[in-house]
Amino acid sequence: MTRIALRGAAIVTPDAVIEDYALLLDGPHIAAVVPERSLTSGIETIDLDGGWLLPGFIDVQVNGGGDVLFNDLPTVEGIRAIAAAHRRYGTTGLLPTLISDELAVVGEAIDAVDAAIAAGEPGILGIHVEGPFLNADKRGIHDASKFRILDADTIALLSQAGPGKRLVTIAPELAPEGTIRALADGGVIVAAGHSMADYDKTRAALVEGLHGFTHLFNAMTQLGSREPGMVGAAIEDQASRFGLIVDGHHVHAAAMTIAVRARGIDGVMLVTDAMPPVGGNLPSFTLMGREIHMVDGICRGPDGTLAGSALTMAEAFRNAMDWIGLSLVEASRAASGNPAAFLGLADRTGAIAPGLAADLVHLDKDRRVVRTWIGGAVSALGE
Repeated sequence: MTRIALRGAAIVTPDAVIEDYALLLDGPHIAAVVPERSLTSGIETIDLDGGWLLPGFIDVQVNGGGDVLFNDLPTVEGIRAIAAAHRRYGTTGLLPTLISDELAVVGEAIDAVDAAIAAGEPGILGIHVEGPFLNADKRGIHDASKFRILDADTIALLSQAGPGKRLVTIAPELAPEGTIRALADGGVIVAAGHSMADYDKTRAALVEGLHGFTHLFNAMTQLGSREPGMVGAAIEDQASRFGLIVDGHHVHAAAMTIAVRARGIDGVMLVTDAMPPVGGNLPSFTLMGREIHMVDGICRGPDGTLAGSALTMAEAFRNAMDWIGLSLVEASRAASGNPAAFLGLADRTGAIAPGLAADLVHLDKDRRVVRTWIGGAVSALGE
């Protein structure tokens, strides 16, 4: 197999930004990071002409893209369209995310993701089932009429064997005792969100196997002086990770900065919570019978409730640097390495290191996406 060398851009590793090095690709994998001066004439070389080469972005919360909502089209074709829309913004791995729906639709969505992975659709890592096991008092844009309690049959549905990762967001206070442990033992990654759980209940859920938190600060109990809430538990815990929607609308930059500084960069994942307008042409869409409009880059329902976002991972990456003060290396870890670790995929992807998948994004000097690679193949031109 012919090796290819990517040269001419600074390389962002998990610990540093290195100059004057080239990245050797051996088919779908990274072979080595070597000094540019060591390249021989027999190696095919692609000159990137400046900028930075980073691991591709991994987004664990993608409701839609390319004018497609996953709930409306839980099929391989729908998944393909969503993933293609996000690739131009540097996303090389994602979890199509199903918003609270009937269990029949949940089953269809799981089957569709499994089929997409089996068919080799690039960038599909698994599924995120966000509800319907949520608290109506923190429903956000979700349709509370779909909400239900987890039971044995539902646990079996969510835990059924498949080729991809399974992430499920629940309200821990509504889960019967032992539910989180049963899901975790079944290979499901359990996150808390859209929840009224207090600090103590959240701590108990963490002990039982809770693995993370869906969009920190949004739709959960807040940090207070006498009741630290779910936010306090999430920031305090050193084993779990939380998502942040860095769009300037969901969370104030100061709140995000405090959370990152308190928890440390290893706990942070950039997510988009993206809706159909990302990579699409239409400024509105329908969600559970409600018309959602995107105005000035903000998606809102009829009553003004935020309805996901029109954020891209490329924008989230830049915003995390500009608003939270993350370095290039830290932002890369939040956008790639940490989500990979959260999903149990750090041995496959999420960093530039020998043996890992050649899932990459090239940013220009303005940190805009030039192109992406998935498994060593150029997947999309950029923004």
